[in-house]
Amino acid sequence: MTCLSSTPADATTDGPAAVLPAAVSAPLPDRYLPGRGTGDLLITHYDLDLECKLASNRLAGRAVLTGRTLKDTSRLEFDLTGLQAGRVQVNGQRPRKTSQRNGKLVLSLKEPLPAETGLVLDIRYEGTPAPINGDWGEVGWEELTDGVLVAGQPDGASSWFPCNDHPSQKATFRISTTTDAGYRAVANGELVSHRKKASRETWVYEMNEPMATYLATLQIGRYVLRDLVPAGPAGAGGDAAVVQQVAAPAPLLTDAVVALSRQEDMMAVFVRSFGPYPFARYTVVVAEDELEIPLEAQSLSIIGRNHLDSGWEAQRLIAHELSHQWFGNSLTAASWQDIWLHEGFACYSEWIWSEASGSLPAAGRAKAAWQMLAALEQDITVGDPGPELMFDDRVYKRGALALHALRTELGDERFFRLLRRWCADYRHGSVSTSQFIGLADTEAGRPGFSAATLLEPWLFSAALPEFPGK
Repeated sequence: MTCLSSTPADATTDGPAAVLPAAVSAPLPDRYLPGRGTGDLLITHYDLDLECKLASNRLAGRAVLTGRTLKDTSRLEFDLTGLQAGRVQVNGQRPRKTSQRNGKLVLSLKEPLPAETGLVLDIRYEGTPAPINGDWGEVGWEELTDGVLVAGQPDGASSWFPCNDHPSQKATFRISTTTDAGYRAVANGELVSHRKKASRETWVYEMNEPMATYLATLQIGRYVLRDLVPAGPAGAGGDAAVVQQVAAPAPLLTDAVVALSRQEDMMAVFVRSFGPYPFARYTVVVAEDELEIPLEAQSLSIIGRNHLDSGWEAQRLIAHELSHQWFGNSLTAASWQDIWLHEGFACYSEWIWSEASGSLPAAGRAKAAWQMLAALEQDITVGDPGPELMFDDRVYKRGALALHALRTELGDERFFRLLRRWCADYRHGSVSTSQFIGLADTEAGRPGFSAATLLEPWLFSAALPEFPGK
């Protein structure tokens, strides 16, 4: 999600004791989303074959899930909301009983399975997909004026496929979509196949880097695809430039190319700051509709026609969503409590771009954010904001200020070396606040320095600390 500017909602969490978490932990279900995910199994690959009829908004799917059990169990459960499962097989056999209730697909097995048993689940399902309405508005599958948009954060994945919906449960994906002719389907990863048959077209994508379920996406529209930065020896990505593309309706394509004209420079700045781009391709999808906020997914972002502007407000959003490819997509928080590891880092990336592009220095952006926060209620702990407030603007801004405080203390050389190592050591993995703190202590290289002591007031105290530096 983008770095919002709305007035924060009333806080509902009290500040915890001034102690930082000691170790990474991702108990399932997540306490922020207790109705999603299970720790009984691990899915390592999703193979989705989808048949989408746009006029009637009907979806028929076949999901083949590969994984293993993590404990002895006689039942398997998955998240699936608003769609009806039909034929189901577990390792080639039908379960004793299949039931659906409260967004869960439950398979009661004929015989218990011991821990570490391999799983191949074949699930046929269909229905009229719709967004899931929760504390953060509507998420998941959404009809556009002419097409489909999927925005899964934090729990919308189950609106279009059966899954173990938790950010720590990363898997590879194959997504095949058959839809109306004249429409382009855009999904995560590389397009490996496209074929036409009569009035239908099929688009097949593969995401071979591990991906959290909420980052899986499908965009369908009358999109024209244009290279912004084709693959080659020159460009932002180093020896082989990252392929950067835009998919937009034809009437918006020129405006989209203009609005994204500095994205190659953004990529270069972020590669220098964070290390190599984590994927082979980056696609920005421009919806014909206006969107309240831009949205990130793994290897792509989605913006509305209202974001096609060259001013700072639109450009910071473009930079923000690009930076999520490192912070949120490659490095994904093991639990939602640590959402600042996504949004605080992406918000600070805006300030890094501001500084590098000759706009306001990062310290100036930080000062403005601090002054804005100082005028608000001091009743949130951004390192554990609670589910109602995990997308509160203060999580974004105070998370970014925590990083600015660390940069001020360490200096640019050590700070950016820390970020590059953070992205390298945990590439395509799950991360926690405690891991970042431990790495910061290591990279500081200073006896007596404590990243926990420095970051605790920013992350785990309600009161806003003094502005770092001058």
